Amino acid sequence: MPDYQLLIFDWDGTLVDSIGRIVEAMHRAADVAGVPRCSDVAVRGIIGLELGVAIRTLYPELDEALRIETIRRAYSEQYLALETEPSPLFEGVRESLEVFRERGYRLAVATGKGRKGLHRVLADKGWLDYFDITRCADETASKPDPLMLHEILAHCRVQPERALMVGDSTFDLLMARNAGMDAVAVGFGAQPLSVLRECSPRLAINEFNELRAWLEVGRAQRPAEVSEHVG
Repeated sequence: MPDYQLLIFDWDGTLVDSIGRIVEAMHRAADVAGVPRCSDVAVRGIIGLELGVAIRTLYPELDEALRIETIRRAYSEQYLALETEPSPLFEGVRESLEVFRERGYRLAVATGKGRKGLHRVLADKGWLDYFDITRCADETASKPDPLMLHEILAHCRVQPERALMVGDSTFDLLMARNAGMDAVAVGFGAQPLSVLRECSPRLAINEFNELRAWLEVGRAQRPAEVSEHVG
């Protein structure tokens, strides 16, 4: 098992249980913009993309920039209305991240959220300085382009083979592959493991604590001097 130094996490559907709100906000945005609602499955299938890319994927027939912008603005407004109480972390996330930090792993976020939205939720959880670096889709290329991972790797001075991407969508896993990184698929977010396994992740999990257990086993199997270097 590789000696990972850097753990990179998607946000929505991986660390935070927000998928239901995203789907409902997109449905409401469609109503506001006067376009047909897409199915829940279709909306879940674009979670992880930059919002503009996601809207154009859902509505490829719309070539009106104004209509797309109307959906984008309506989605942002509806999501905020639904998130009067911030979306909760998945079970085991907070405790696992603390263990990862104690073990010496560097932590990062690579998300399809915009910077304003991520800043808001990080501030709510008291995590503005928690991660080594966070990258958002509105300040770099949208997934599955590997640019945001390249930027994170450069910032942390870590080679791709020493980093691990954890995500709940094919966009996360393909982005990791495009960056030359291993990936972990989580089956409790936007897309089921039956879909995610097609991207050949290094590990597939149904509970976040499984990631911690897997990494602990990997640490235990390494030579002592390597384990001491990581922790």
